Amino acid sequence: MENKPISVFDVILAVGLGVVCVTCVLPFVHLLAVSFSSSSAVAAGRVGFLPVEFTTASYEYVISGGRFLRAMAISLERVFWGTLLNLLLMILTAYPLSKPELIGRKFFVVFFVITMLIGGGMIPTYLLVSNLGLKDTIWSLILPGALPVYNMIILMNFIRGLPHELEEAASIDGANAFQTLWMIIFPLLGPSLATVGLFSMVNHWNDWFNGLIYMSEPLNYPLQTYLQTLLVDFEQLLQSGSSGDIQAILSKMSARTGRAAQLFLGALPIMMVYPFLQKHFTKGLTIGSVKG
Repeated sequence: MENKPISVFDVILAVGLGVVCVTCVLPFVHLLAVSFSSSSAVAAGRVGFLPVEFTTASYEYVISGGRFLRAMAISLERVFWGTLLNLLLMILTAYPLSKPELIGRKFFVVFFVITMLIGGGMIPTYLLVSNLGLKDTIWSLILPGALPVYNMIILMNFIRGLPHELEEAASIDGANAFQTLWMIIFPLLGPSLATVGLFSMVNHWNDWFNGLIYMSEPLNYPLQTYLQTLLVDFEQLLQSGSSGDIQAILSKMSARTGRAAQLFLGALPIMMVYPFLQKHFTKGLTIGSVKG
C-alpha cells in the first residue's frame, strides 16, 4: 500500500497539537513539583518542573489525622449515588422529551430550560433542604442537583438522532414504551451516557460549596470542602505552637506548597478515570451532530 505523503498542513497541525498538549501538561508537572518542594525553595522561585529539596510534608499535613480518608470516602459515596441518580433521571426525562408527538413537549422543554437561567437562590434552597431534614446527610449534596438540565438536553438530542425504525420495530413486536427504552434505546446510549456521566462525576467531585453550607459537622465534609478549609487553618496551627509531629510538618511547608498538594490530590481521581472514558466521551460529543 502506497504511503500518503506528509503535507505542510499535517506538519503544522501536528506541531500545533503538540504545543497545546505541552501547555496543558506542564502546569500539572509544575504543580506536582511545587507540592514536593520545600517552602524555602518555592518562596525563592527555584522550582520549575522538578522538585527542589524534596519533601512530602504537604501531603503528610493533608492526610494527617484520618479526616482525609473519611472525606475521601464521603466524596466517593456522593459521586457514586449522585452520578447514578443523575443518569437515571436524565434518561427518564430525555427519552419522552425526544418524542415530537409528546403532548405539551414544547412547554416542558421551555420549563426545563428556564431552570437553567433562573434559580430559586441559595437561601430558599437552604431552607428547603433544612426543612426536609436533609442537613448533615449525603442527600443534601445530591438531591438539589438531581437533574442536570444541560446534560439532559445533550442526552435528549442524542436520542433524537437514533433511527426511528428501531422503535417502530419494537412497537410492532408488542413492546411498550418502557420496554423499548430499556431493551432497545438504553443499550445504544453508551457513548452519550459516558459523556454526561463524566460531566456529573466531575461536578459532584469538584463541588465544595454545598458541603460547607449543608454540613454542620466538619467530620461530614466531602473531600473538596475538607481541602478547601484545611489551608484556612494552616496559619492558625503554625502560630499556635502546635507540638509534636504536626509542628515539624508545618515548618517544612507553606500555604503555596499545601495548596499545590491540595489541587493535585483533588484532581487525581478524575485524571485516573478520564483515560478509560475518553473514547466514549469523544464519540458521545460528536455522534449526535449528524442524524441517522
